[in-house]
Parts: sequence; structure tokens; C-alpha cells
Amino acid sequence: MNPRIAALQLTSTDDVQANLQTAGRLIAAAAGAGAVLAALPENFAFMGARERDKLALAEVPGQGPIQDRLAAMASRHRIWLVAGTVPLKLEQDPRRVAAACLVYDAAGTQVARYDKIHLFDVEVGGSVDALRYRESASIAAGPWQPVVVDTPAGRLGLSVCYDLRFPELYRALVAQDAELLCVPAAFTEPTGRAHWELLLRARAVENLCYVLAPGQVGRHPDGRGTWGHSMVVGPWGEVLACQAAGEGMAMAEVEPERQLDQRRRFPVLTHRRDA
Repeated sequence: MNPRIAALQLTSTDDVQANLQTAGRLIAAAAGAGAVLAALPENFAFMGARERDKLALAEVPGQGPIQDRLAAMASRHRIWLVAGTVPLKLEQDPRRVAAACLVYDAAGTQVARYDKIHLFDVEVGGSVDALRYRESASIAAGPWQPVVVDTPAGRLGLSVCYDLRFPELYRALVAQDAELLCVPAAFTEPTGRAHWELLLRARAVENLCYVLAPGQVGRHPDGRGTWGHSMVVGPWGEVLACQAAGEGMAMAEVEPERQLDQRRRFPVLTHRRDA
């Protein structure tokens, strides 16, 4: 039987316990539908009124109520879990946190961590009504250290949101034999409408990989509107499942033999020529 994967979609707020309850409900639903791996969006546990609000609930790596709850949910439902981003403390920089994407196996053991590399310091919109984002004010960029981990759904490469615009990261993941790329995100409405599906399908096509993309959706305490449209994309660029609006999930099967055959018949990954 081909493994099933699920992209979970939330509208996170500044109420951590309510967000974790929603996450738990969706994880249970994904496991009940036969998913072996589920992924939560970026900032699934907390989206406050200000970027710096996350510093107050940052956890020590490996311990804390959010991490404990994630481990318990993975173990309870016997499912592999990609936990979007969790704010983790940095000894060398107490004024900022790491936006850490954590992976738990079905026993509830953390087996991988990736810290978001590319930070969303941009202006979105017109010159008059532009929305300004400065993630670097409260988040420290992670090191250039592409992370790949073996899962029941295939060899999984990790990334977060704004990373999606930097294809060299995904080439580095595929160089480590990634078969499935995960992109937990909180894409804004304007950038999501313009680029979200386009970029996800491009990363899938150019790497002949499945892409698992859970997103935030709706309006949040800081006024940000997020695009949703969580989806699973196949290696040929086809959208296999999409949760356009509202809380829910996009679920699809991974077909390893089909992917292997596509890579064999269309060996674009072996045709690269470095400059």
C-alpha cells in the first residue's frame, strides 16, 4: 500500500492551548484517515499581535510544553509529525529565537531539526499601503545546513515558508537524496495569491519530488491575512490535494515506484552542469 501524507491547515492565534487543541484534532483526523506522516504549518502554536511576542514563550531545545505536547500527539496517534516551526531559545542571542522545524517519529522521539534559513524581511503591497515584515528582528537565521531524514513516506527534506523562493536549498536537499520536500508556511494573502502554487509546483517539477505544503489561513491577531491553500504536489507538478480555505487538511498518496520510474525516464537530475 502506498503511504499517505497530510498537510494540516490552521488559523493560529495568540492562544497557545487553543492552537495545540486544534493541531491535535487535525493530527488525530489525519491518522484516522491512514496518514503515516502529517505536517503542521509555520507558527502553528502561536501567532501574536507582534513578531517579538514569540520570545516570551520560546522553549529550550528538547523541553517545554509545546515540544512535550508534540511528542505526545505523535506517540498517541502513531504518526510521524513535522511540526511547522517552534520558537526555540538561542544561548548566543537572547533577543531572538530560532524558527525550528522539528520532526517526530511515531514513537514521539524528535529525530530531526531544521532552523529556517531565509527570513521574510520584505514589503508587500503598494507604496502607500505596503505591509512591512522584519522577521530578522525576532528570529535568527539558521545555518546553511540542509536537513534530510528518512520517514515511512520517503526521504524527507525540510524547509520553511520564505525558503521556497530559493531553489538552491532544494537542490542541496535532493543532493542528499530527498524524495519528498516539506514547506510549512504562513504565506501572506498577496504573495500567496501570486506565487504560492506556482513556486510549489516549480520546486516539485525541477526536483521530481513530492511537495507537502501545510499553510496558515485566514486573519491573525497582528492583522495579517494568510493564504491557506495547503496542498500536496506530485513529482510531475500536479496538485494531488488542496485545502483552499478554512481549517482542514490536504491528503494524498505517495507513489514511490511511479516517482522512481519518472526519474528514470526523465533523468533531469543527472543532466545538471555546474557553472
